[in-house]
Amino acid sequence: MRILILGAAGFLGGHTAARLRALPGVRLLVGGRSRDADVPLDLTADPARLTDALHAAAPDAVVNCAGLVAGSPVRLTDLNARGPAALCEALHEAAPAARLVHFGSAGEYGPTAPHAPVTEDAPTRPQTPYGATKLAGTVAVTAAGLDAVVLRVFNPVGPGAPTAGLPGRLAAELLRAGPDGTVRVGDLSAYRDFVDARDVADAVALAVCAPGPLPSVLNIGSGRATPVRELAHRLVDAAGHTGPLEETGDGSARSGAVSWSCADIGAARAALGWAPRRTLAESVGDHWRSLSSARTPVAR
Repeated sequence: MRILILGAAGFLGGHTAARLRALPGVRLLVGGRSRDADVPLDLTADPARLTDALHAAAPDAVVNCAGLVAGSPVRLTDLNARGPAALCEALHEAAPAARLVHFGSAGEYGPTAPHAPVTEDAPTRPQTPYGATKLAGTVAVTAAGLDAVVLRVFNPVGPGAPTAGLPGRLAAELLRAGPDGTVRVGDLSAYRDFVDARDVADAVALAVCAPGPLPSVLNIGSGRATPVRELAHRLVDAAGHTGPLEETGDGSARSGAVSWSCADIGAARAALGWAPRRTLAESVGDHWRSLSSARTPVAR
């Protein structure tokens, strides 16, 4: 089975690539703009060149992890909305039978009712350019007439979490502050559905290999709303930090308008046989250990 993955250099993409490589009978092809890519392609370039690249790759499945979480509205539109639309158009020409697994985002929902896990048929009311462009990408994929599924990922955590999200940003601040320095974060009163990136990768592997058509959108989360403050204190404990944690910094513009978020993951369980396996404590602990070990000097 030939699987083409886009965005393998990113946080979710890296975990997904590792999981797909472990599947038996799979040849994983990495697509992208880097010189060492197996399939040179650019979702924002000439559509004809993208079609030619897909013809040459002849994939049985395509996994699109490419996207942007921050940047100008123009860049967000280019990567998150136009990119998936161009990919679908090229797949129609070059590999119409290939299954497409595309990453969506919980940001597409916008504010949801507190204490009620959100289902895939809930209204989508994104509050930011990020959420709006991710929703546009989802619409492009679901309306393309392909064998496609959008995995709407909630708040990913785990080893390698980037500083664009709270877990990565807080871990970087803890490293900067040292064991007893002051760490400043934004408001931690919100509730979020944190899901391990490795569990997300498991969902991708199941979606790639599942027989028959899949629902057009599947929520991928933990199914639990966790106080953001709980995640912060778990990370502080993992770091052995004894200094003050002050909620006086700037928060994320992507999530400031949403106070409560939780996924109903029943559809993913039914369609894929998937459920998250890792606890938040595991995710946070593994993230801190991977980050701190990378910063430890190697003895000569």
